[in-house]
Amino acid sequence: MLRLILVTALFFCASTLYGQVPEILTLALDRYLEMETIADPRISPDGIEVVYTRGWIDKMNDRRASSVWIVGADGSKNRFLVEGSNPRWSPDGSRIAYTADKDGMQLFVLYKDVPGPATQITRLEHSPSNVAWSPDGKSIAFTSLVPTSHEWSVAMPAKPEGAKWTAAPRIVESLVYRRDRVGFYEPGYTHVFVVPASGGTPRQLTSGDWHHGRGGIAWTPDGQEILFSSLREPDADYTWRESEVYAVDVETRDIRQLTFRRGPDTQPAVSPDGRYVAYTGYDFSDDTYIAARLYVMTIDGADSRALTADLDRSPRGIEWADDSSGIFFTANDRGTRNLYFAPLTGDVHALTQGTHMLTVSDVKAGRAVGIKSSPHESSLLVSLDISDPEIQTLLDVNEDVLGTIDLGDVEEITYQSEDDLEIQGWIIKPPDFDPGKKYPLILAIHGGPHGMYHVGFNFAWQYHAAKGYVVLYTNPRGSSGYGSAFGNLIKRAYPGKDYGDLMRGVDEVISRGYIDENNLFVYGCSGGGVLTSWIVGQTHRFAAASANCPVTNWLSFVGTTDGATWYYNFDNLPWEDPAEHLRRSPLMYVGNVTTPTMLMTGVKDLRTPISQTEEYYQALKLRKVPTAMVRFNEEYHGTSSKPSNFLRTQLYLHYWFNRHARISEVGR
Repeated sequence: MLRLILVTALFFCASTLYGQVPEILTLALDRYLEMETIADPRISPDGIEVVYTRGWIDKMNDRRASSVWIVGADGSKNRFLVEGSNPRWSPDGSRIAYTADKDGMQLFVLYKDVPGPATQITRLEHSPSNVAWSPDGKSIAFTSLVPTSHEWSVAMPAKPEGAKWTAAPRIVESLVYRRDRVGFYEPGYTHVFVVPASGGTPRQLTSGDWHHGRGGIAWTPDGQEILFSSLREPDADYTWRESEVYAVDVETRDIRQLTFRRGPDTQPAVSPDGRYVAYTGYDFSDDTYIAARLYVMTIDGADSRALTADLDRSPRGIEWADDSSGIFFTANDRGTRNLYFAPLTGDVHALTQGTHMLTVSDVKAGRAVGIKSSPHESSLLVSLDISDPEIQTLLDVNEDVLGTIDLGDVEEITYQSEDDLEIQGWIIKPPDFDPGKKYPLILAIHGGPHGMYHVGFNFAWQYHAAKGYVVLYTNPRGSSGYGSAFGNLIKRAYPGKDYGDLMRGVDEVISRGYIDENNLFVYGCSGGGVLTSWIVGQTHRFAAASANCPVTNWLSFVGTTDGATWYYNFDNLPWEDPAEHLRRSPLMYVGNVTTPTMLMTGVKDLRTPISQTEEYYQALKLRKVPTAMVRFNEEYHGTSSKPSNFLRTQLYLHYWFNRHARISEVGR
């Protein structure tokens, strides 16, 4: 016995000494709580350092928290700076502005090389956004919500001394309202402010029943004006006033309008030489999806022209070149995102290529920084030299979490729709995949409906694969990233042929021979919830479904959603001509449903209100279809903003699918 113990011990030591690879593990759900994120990296003016937001999960308080970190542009000396987020360098690089929670989100300024705490700059009731330093570093501009007050001239009887009366109701007369930090939806408008960088009283520069600056703000190089886009409520004739680009004089508060059209113009960015303004926008029509274009005009609003007329993809994150020769931007394309350059003279061209999602947040001193994600990589901090744009990884915050995990292979597929469209999708296989075996299939459906599934890392899908499922996710017609025509194919036809696109994808995977056709499952949230509830009313092929945060009745949806402003663009309000809205409502097909269908929705959801879930649940119950309604606490649109609710979402999905597997419980 002693000899056996010694031999075993020697073998273990030898294995360690000679570097034997440790056992590879599959993804466990609790690993999610260790995942971190990187957001909003920014390069110092001298190009030497990068500040960024590092997110993590506060397991004790069931929330996502963040800190500001700093790292050398070469990836060295990575270190913590301060608790907070959204860091911004001062023009001279000596200070960093950021936001942090102190009696609500507030603005702080930290001297990078001076010992001591940061200075709190604001004491706001509502959170600051779009923080931007003035060119001279003396002021900081930001946007914030200004609540509207609707006081009615009613005379309440005097309250008896010591009486405890219910708080007065909120009076809402606006169609546009937003959630405040304590969880209520408060009527109000976003406006532009400026505050001394050393602290003081913020000065409101804009006013009125407009949303100012929600598409970003930009100082002119002389510091005299701030550019912003503005969104106004519909006029009395129900014409929606889409966003235009304006400039406000910082001293006089005079406002001049730079763009004029019926359509949204947003993301204004002023060239370093002060001569031009870049922005994105498009001419409005009754199409439900239109890819935006990148435009440039002179600082006075003249000579506007499109730089990306032939791209047919929506630019995002626009950044001027240091020499004002053109604009950098990223764009989604067929499930990927890469960096492009649009010169003022010449053709738009891609600077990077690859099967990844690249989000560039800053370009300075010939270098770009951003975040990259790919099928097996999550939230990498990356950098690239603009003259030789090879992507370099500066930091992988999840290598310690995923490095020893055997993840499922991700395979891209394309297939033909019933009317010969090419549809793109992806398959994730279990880590120990054996093509000779049969696996249950999960079809995941994206929301929007003008959303786009992509090649970025997805924890939930990898977890499904680790539990023995093959996962299929596709971009059916209506998805973004494939051009305006493809996105608009569901105009007044949703749900419709996109259902067929999804079923063709399922058939494509089944044809490969490794899917258990008796155990097909489907789920999705928002637009994915719409299509899930539609699918179970059209086919019985799925063993179980989960329609999460769905719209099931387009008639009642219009009167209960906070997104009703969308209907101002159309002349077919549902109560005026209900026939088509009823025909596209999954509730109208509930009599066909036999598939066990779970519904999961946040109780505070105002985008796809829980009343939509309740209508469908009640109908399924009356039809005696196996169903369950899961009402998520502390959730608005979606079911996973709270870390614990993300875990519950995955567990409830697997429980429901296991419970209704058709032949036997799916092996785990």
